[in-house]
Amino acid sequence: MTLSVVLVLAIVVAAVVLFVTEWLRYDVVGILVLLALALLGLITHEQALEGFSNEAVVTIAAVLVLSGGLARTGVANLVGRYVLRLAGESRFRLILVIMVTAGVLSGIMNDIAVTALMLPVVIDIARRLGQPASRLLMPLAFACLLGGMTTLIGTAPNILIAGALGDAGYEPFGMFAFTPVGGTVLVAGVAYMLFIGRHLLPVRTRESDSGDNVDLGGAYELSETLFAIELPADSPLHGRTLVESRLGMALGLNVLAVLRGGERHLAPRADFPLKGGDRLIVEGRREPLLALQSWKHLGRPGERLPVIEDLISEDVGLAELSVGEGSALVGRSLAASDFRMRYRVHVLALTRGETIQRTHFQREELSAGDALLVLGRLEQLEQLRTAPEFSRVAVLGQDDVAERRQVEPRLLRVTIPRGSLLAGRTLADSRLGQAFGLTVLEIIRGSDPRSLPAPDDVLQAEDTLLIEGRPEDLGILDALQDLVVTSETPDVEELESGSVGLAEITLSPRTALIGQTLRGLRFREKYGLSVLAIWRGGRAYHSNVRIRDMKLELGDALLVYGRRRRLVGLAEDPDFVVLAEEGREAFRESRAPVAALIMASVIAVVSLGWLPIFIMAPTGALLMVLTGCLAVDEVYRVIEWKVIMLIAGMLGLGVAMQETGAAELVATNVLGSIGALGSLPLIAGLFLITALSAQIMPTAAVAVLMSPIALSSAADLGLAPQALLMVVAVGASCAFLSPFGHAVNLLVMGAGGYRVTDYTKVGVGMLLVVLAVVMLVLPIIWPLVP
Repeated sequence: MTLSVVLVLAIVVAAVVLFVTEWLRYDVVGILVLLALALLGLITHEQALEGFSNEAVVTIAAVLVLSGGLARTGVANLVGRYVLRLAGESRFRLILVIMVTAGVLSGIMNDIAVTALMLPVVIDIARRLGQPASRLLMPLAFACLLGGMTTLIGTAPNILIAGALGDAGYEPFGMFAFTPVGGTVLVAGVAYMLFIGRHLLPVRTRESDSGDNVDLGGAYELSETLFAIELPADSPLHGRTLVESRLGMALGLNVLAVLRGGERHLAPRADFPLKGGDRLIVEGRREPLLALQSWKHLGRPGERLPVIEDLISEDVGLAELSVGEGSALVGRSLAASDFRMRYRVHVLALTRGETIQRTHFQREELSAGDALLVLGRLEQLEQLRTAPEFSRVAVLGQDDVAERRQVEPRLLRVTIPRGSLLAGRTLADSRLGQAFGLTVLEIIRGSDPRSLPAPDDVLQAEDTLLIEGRPEDLGILDALQDLVVTSETPDVEELESGSVGLAEITLSPRTALIGQTLRGLRFREKYGLSVLAIWRGGRAYHSNVRIRDMKLELGDALLVYGRRRRLVGLAEDPDFVVLAEEGREAFRESRAPVAALIMASVIAVVSLGWLPIFIMAPTGALLMVLTGCLAVDEVYRVIEWKVIMLIAGMLGLGVAMQETGAAELVATNVLGSIGALGSLPLIAGLFLITALSAQIMPTAAVAVLMSPIALSSAADLGLAPQALLMVVAVGASCAFLSPFGHAVNLLVMGAGGYRVTDYTKVGVGMLLVVLAVVMLVLPIIWPLVP
């Protein structure tokens, strides 16, 4: 074994580890592999760049554009909707029609696009027939995977394997070379699902069985978190808007409706004004409101209001900081830079030119020359003199403080009454700052003042708090404590109308939002919809406070509420798939015949051998744009750039495995040993290695890695390379055992309420059926002996 072989195999192992652990995105892994091969001299610099101009890469990108044209003009939707009408109400026939339709469409379209287009249609049919969507969506996903095996353009592994065969000096696979084996696999897979698999599918009643009525509220157990509150007639919230009431910020409540004088105001905007006597239908947890009421009203000592001098003591003082040119703080807000924790001082006011801001400046982006009035311990203020972020640090004396009356913060003094359950809580638990904008600057306990208390300092009864904040913010705290929880049990159906309602969305497989939170995305502000629950791992998560800080994951389904017209805007966002027909982006149905004709022409020309696929597919893609089936901007959306970068990077690894002899080594020591047992064990071994790899690695990467091994095995054993590569093609598309094997599985996971084990339970049988077909049928169509 040479050093080159060792290095190549080490890179293979490292790539597999990174794919499995997902420490890095798979496209980044592909580029890292390519750079490692080039830097180590395992491939030439020219070979490193050949992947980006490879015929297979160009073809895959063009096929994605063709598929996007069919999707955008509604061809797939029209076909799917028409055919599904034939299914009637029988679940047997429904699964049959869904799988056949999805399988056929996936032979000429990207399987993710087919799943995304049929998903709302299947869910709509399931609800109308009272069928759990969990009984239909996994068959849809599996059919898309099976259908991709039937043609050259059905899936990326087929195109890559055809390219590998051509690069090895053989005639590449044609458009329908995959159809005999792939079609048989599709038929066998549908039969398995009809007679065995459907009995293994879980019954997750996330939708009601009430015929035409869509009960998303019941699916997400929304009634458990719905309740009504009433504003007293003399409430201080009278005249304030919903956002000013801090019902969401302080209590984590989503206001779904305001009932006033017999009128229902559904999905009120953030600037909706409240009135005394309003009844609010809210979603969230009662506990934060009840806990707030248990605090009792904070006392207001009758003495004078505190002034800025009250903040100064022997070890605490004030300073003025000037943000310098080129400071790391320029362009960042105090909140984003975690200013208080980083510099251990508290900002009381911000002065910019002639403008003084004493409130609501925490999220203001700082500029050079801004002056910050800060409170801190004297030793800390002195240390700031050496901080490079500030061009000037001036610690203020008594005379300096008196001159700055115009920037004096708004200070309040309150006391914690006896019996208040606020006693015993830490400052952090009280959420006075985060929820109400009230910052505790000092705790006075007896004759012992504690300036700038830490978040973990515990409050006690009869403590006096020196607070920075506005009197009206304190008034809102009092008003929330006076809210009345009524005995009314809200009806979810009363929250919907022709223009307002509930809808379900899921994350697109192409989303860039994984790991982000709803709070960070400012979801409500951006889309005008409230997220009421997240479905993950077979259960619903509620509470505005909890879910807005949950990191989003692939497979999540989100229950949103708001104006239905907002769903159309959400449907145009490539990060989401709206699981409702009403939220679907409008199709260009007038261009549907043109798109269908273009796709048929591409297939016909390639099938007849007039032009190769890598020429005809880009031609068809260009025609999709020129005829208005697809806009230019949409072209960049439909191409899966992460997949393109992955393939371009991994193709270099395939070259390195061939040229260094690593592929021959693996073929001789692994497949050679299995081949000694006979042709059928060889087929089974190659298939299982490929299929199991597809459960943990991108299918395109599996095809690139296994193709040179299959070619080397064919050469060593004197077998037909076409037969072994066809085994690899089928195995690479068998990502049935987990939701993470392929994007179509993740796409239906949240909508179907599936758990990881559900895929394994149904997928093992499907994998064995495909293996049986490959062992029995493939050698007849593609003989092993040339």
